[in-house]
This record gives sequence, structure tokens and C-alpha cells, in this order.
Amino acid sequence: MQARQGRRIGIWGGAAFAIVAALPLSLAPASAEPRIIPSKKAPLAVETIASGLNHPWSVEVLPDGSYLVSEKGGALRRVQSGRISPPISGVPDVATNGQGGLLDIALARDFETSRILFLTYSARGDGGTGTAVARARLSEDATRLEGTTRIFQMSRLTTRGQHFGSRIAVAGDGSLFFGIGDRGEGERAQDPRDHAGAILHINPDGTPHADNPFLGSSDGLAEIWSKGHRNPQGIAIDPKDGTLLTAEHGARGGDEINNPRPGYNYGWPRVSYGRHYSGAEFELGSTANGYEPPLYYWDPSIAPGAIAVYRGAMFPEWDGNLIVAALAYQLVARLERDENGAILSEERMFGGEFGRIRDVVVAPDGALLLLTDEDDGALLRVSRAAATD
Repeated sequence: MQARQGRRIGIWGGAAFAIVAALPLSLAPASAEPRIIPSKKAPLAVETIASGLNHPWSVEVLPDGSYLVSEKGGALRRVQSGRISPPISGVPDVATNGQGGLLDIALARDFETSRILFLTYSARGDGGTGTAVARARLSEDATRLEGTTRIFQMSRLTTRGQHFGSRIAVAGDGSLFFGIGDRGEGERAQDPRDHAGAILHINPDGTPHADNPFLGSSDGLAEIWSKGHRNPQGIAIDPKDGTLLTAEHGARGGDEINNPRPGYNYGWPRVSYGRHYSGAEFELGSTANGYEPPLYYWDPSIAPGAIAVYRGAMFPEWDGNLIVAALAYQLVARLERDENGAILSEERMFGGEFGRIRDVVVAPDGALLLLTDEDDGALLRVSRAAATD
């Protein structure tokens, strides 16, 4: 199953669509000079596109080169020429409790003509809150969402405020993969009749995808793709071969990179590296029959916020690498893979330089876009620094 770069780029092929009316924008000036930071493969230039964002969670590049950014508190904004718009209207009602809020943004594959996008967020309902997905159309002037419709809400809500997930990967057929955490109740991740602790797969209208393992079965919910996930906050599809990849939070150690496959179980909370927060070991240890091991893990944890597969032109030496944003240690991890997808090595970049890194995106020109998870959050652009004599 093929998809666009990571979860976001490569969806427009022609001229950018016109913005009909100018937005009233507040100034958030870009940095005058980029910071030059060395790395193993190439010198990097990091510039601030915009600052003054309130805990930004997700960024998408629009066809005209401006950016859509979600803020955890519930605002969706457009960033253009270093300026941040007032909140875009039409965003669904967001429950901002604990780790919940307005989460990911993903553009439909035909966004250039349809202007359809998808949002994940925490929604209120009977019994508490839970992860939901909405579909909407961005207006021609990019000031409002039109026809906003909730197309999915998880099956069981709770008053707990943790482990909502949730990012979206758009597949080649336009369907959506997204993750939901265990909502702080670990054994829910082992229940196939519960959306918690799972990777889900739905069509753009919210109906279950035809490839899902429990479709037409009473053994599990029709939207579920895989189970045994603690809190998947990163998800991407490699556009070269269609491989689905997730970055997931562990407990004390055990952050993971996984390749979720239909009907497979990835072990949480029975199997994991690291330990429970109490210090206790996991019931079945770090590996056990019937549970898929991770492709890669971190112990101690780096708290991964997002994952992208690098297939851009700016850094050809990174081709096929996994790029992981991390909140702990305030870094970006670059993971090199072999031709079979096995992870060979890790480079840690920017440790402590910019704050907690919540999101990473590969832009259409091959630069990286980063969001810092701060009260005064920033949108950063990482490009190749000019060669010096």
C-alpha cells in the first residue's frame, strides 16, 4: 500500500492554489540568521519560521507554501511569512484534559482540489473523553473549516487524561491509519473489542477499511488494525514500499519503533523493554511467543512525539532514514536502515538546543520542519547549511 511521504508531503503536483482573501495575521518574526549545527552526514542550518505558538502539536505544509499548525489547547492556525493567524473557525469541540487536546492534522491526498483535511483530538462524551477523528474542508481564504464532521470516536471513554495518541498516516488509497493509546489502563491494549491501545484503519468517511483483520468478525472491532500498543504518538508510511511505521511511548524505558501489521499483537502491557513506573518487571519480560518485538527500542526513554521517513532531495545521504522527534532530551533521532528495513545506527541531533520537539515533517523541498512543545512554541526549518571553504 503506497502513501505520500511520511504522513504529509507530495500531494500536489501543479501550481499552488490561490488564497482568495488575506488573513489578519499577528507578527511572529523569523530568526534573522539560521544557526549552523554539525551532524554526522551534513552541516545543518536551523531557522525559526515562527514563534509564539502555544504548545503546537502538528504542522502541515499547504500548497502555497504556508503552514497549518494545531495547538494542543484547541486552536488551528495558519503561519505565513513569519506571521501567525487568529484561530481558524470551525474546529470541533476539543476536551483539553491532561494529555488531550487538538492533536494531529493530515491533508487528504486530493487536498489541492478538495481542500479536505482530517484532525485527531480528544472529545467529550458519556463516561469522559476519548480520541476522535474529524473531517473538514478548509475554506478558500483559509480562515475557517467547513462541514466539520466527526467520522470516528473510540468505543469506550474514561475520565483519565493520558495516552490519547494520536497521529494520522494517509495511505495511497486515501484511507487513514492512526493510533490510540491505552488511556492509562494497560490491559485495554489487549482487548480486541476496545479501540484503546491500537492502530486503527478507516476510510475517509470513517467506515472500517476492507483490509482490517476483524471486519465481519465478532472477535474484534472492525476498525482495528493491530493491538498491544501503549501510546503511539508517531505514525508514518514509507512512500517507497508502503511500510507502516510507528513511534510509541514506553514506561520507564521501552519506547519503540514498530511495523504494525494486521491482526498482530505488539505486547503492551505484558511484554516490553524497560520496567513499569513502579519498578516492577513486565509479566512476560521483554520478549514472548505470540507478541511482535519492536524494530528498535530506547531504554532510557526519549519520549517520541512523531516519526517521518526521509525520502527528500535535500539530504540524499538520509534516504530511507527514520526521523523521530523526541520530548525527553529535547532531540531529533535519525535512524539509518539497511535495504531490508533493519535499523543499523542512531544519530541524536539538537539535544537540548531548542526544547521539547513535538513534531517532525519532511517538507516538499526536503527540509525538516520541527515544532517545539513550549508555551512559546516555535516552528523551525532544518536545511542543509551552505558549504564553507
